[in-house]
Amino acid sequence: MKNYFSIINLFFVIVFIFAASSCKNDECSHKDKKNNVKKDTIMNETSANQKELDKYVSCDLKADLSHLSDNQKKMLPLLFEIAGIMDNLHWQLACGENQKLKATITDEATKKLFIINYGPWNRLAGNSSFVEGVGEKPKGAYFYPTDMTKDEFEAFDDATKSSLYTVIRRDKAGKLISVPYYEAFKDEFQKAADLLIEASKLADDEGFKKYLELRAEALLTGNYFESDMAWMSMKDNDIEFVVGPIENYEDALFGYKAAFETFILIKDKTWSAKLEKYASLLPKMQLILPVDDKYKQEKPGSNSDLGAYDAIFYAGDCNAGSKTIAINLPNDEKVQLAKGSRRLQLKNSMSAKFNNILVPISNILIAEDQRKHVTFDAFFSNTMFHEVAHGLGIKNTITGKGSCRKSLTDLYSTLEEGKADVLGLWLITNITEMGEFETKLMDNYVTFITSIFRSIRFGTSSSHAKANLIRYNYFMEHGAMSRNENSTYTVDFDKVKEVSDKLANIIITIQGDGDYKAATELKAKYHVITPDLENDLKRLDDAKIPVDVTWNQGLKVLGL
Repeated sequence: MKNYFSIINLFFVIVFIFAASSCKNDECSHKDKKNNVKKDTIMNETSANQKELDKYVSCDLKADLSHLSDNQKKMLPLLFEIAGIMDNLHWQLACGENQKLKATITDEATKKLFIINYGPWNRLAGNSSFVEGVGEKPKGAYFYPTDMTKDEFEAFDDATKSSLYTVIRRDKAGKLISVPYYEAFKDEFQKAADLLIEASKLADDEGFKKYLELRAEALLTGNYFESDMAWMSMKDNDIEFVVGPIENYEDALFGYKAAFETFILIKDKTWSAKLEKYASLLPKMQLILPVDDKYKQEKPGSNSDLGAYDAIFYAGDCNAGSKTIAINLPNDEKVQLAKGSRRLQLKNSMSAKFNNILVPISNILIAEDQRKHVTFDAFFSNTMFHEVAHGLGIKNTITGKGSCRKSLTDLYSTLEEGKADVLGLWLITNITEMGEFETKLMDNYVTFITSIFRSIRFGTSSSHAKANLIRYNYFMEHGAMSRNENSTYTVDFDKVKEVSDKLANIIITIQGDGDYKAATELKAKYHVITPDLENDLKRLDDAKIPVDVTWNQGLKVLGL
């Protein structure tokens, strides 16, 4: 009996040991599964981020500097240093505390994508997060408290809350306050202002010297009007320097706040001379806009000008995600009405995009017999007259709602870019028919429609992409372009002219009325990616056609 129970006990001991061993192995197996899941997540994230990184093609940003004076060459390092300050300020407002994540990222593709996007949100994919654990990007970026609601902002009684040049913060009691940029970024602005004054002492051109001095003053006082006016008067300098709080695309909540950026450009005087006469046509073109007379009573400034440049440095907002290829400034409506605006065409940037992106797109999506109409000259002139068209139309509502920008808030930028696109084409058509411009209009039309696909790929966070998606669907609905059985597109010459006029009329009317409801309805109807378009965009991705460019830039690239 004793032996019997001994045998039984031995049996249970063996079973217990086996079970314990089995449980232990299961636990290890479970841990391994958890670890594998985490590893798989990281690997999948890394692979996805590499795929997103592959959407960019890297290009050197160079220009001929041989004609610059010794003083101008000495000035460039100072301008680059100022650009670095603006770049850091954009990081603060676009990325906030998430900047700290950059130092923790070990995957090279993810880190590069983080730098390109100025944060962990993919600008080519609707600002979706590509870093594990990071939530949605605040619509107002970090111009506002991230916990602020629209209703709270509307109830906030402060005359400067909608200013381009203030940030909204909370005081110690948690109430909203409006803080001028020159106070919020006091140290950075003082350093930039000191460098601007130092650079001004090296300026050979008196107009450039005055601009740099007034821009330094503007940073410290918040009054940018005089420096903008001085910039408008500066015509002949070899170096162009756009610096400060400029565009308001980053503020997707209201579109009020100006983000920091810098362009350093070298003027191409030969090309610029060719463009001078077109700015003088603006007052005449305003009078014949395809819209009711009440929407064209404003007179565009007669001091507007066009110029061609090679870019040598991008910093801040203009360098985040997709890259600007032309500039239309200043944005201050008072300056525009008094003096107009300046349109700067960035030749080397355009060339990089045309060769690496637009031509490959046309080889896939444009009907074979029309591909010959995709030309660089047409791409250049379309872009140029897009910028010219920003100066046409209306800046202030006719309904007593204030400026178009303020009344249309977050939808303004999309409508304004859409207006400039179709009015730019309208301008080319009309001045060509008037004998003021020499081009093959079919080249402009086919190149224009090819570029719709290029711009849509910038993603839903881009005002340019939204404008182009609306136009794609509007053009398709009204027959300006059609999709063939072989999944290519054909452009209808006559319909493009007719449909562009109609869409321009719709947009300018909405702007002039300050009609937010109509703007919302236009977006709701036409801001849609159809199955055919989705398939076509996928074909471009599968063909590994870049979406945009990144720059190899700086003093070393320039050989300085």
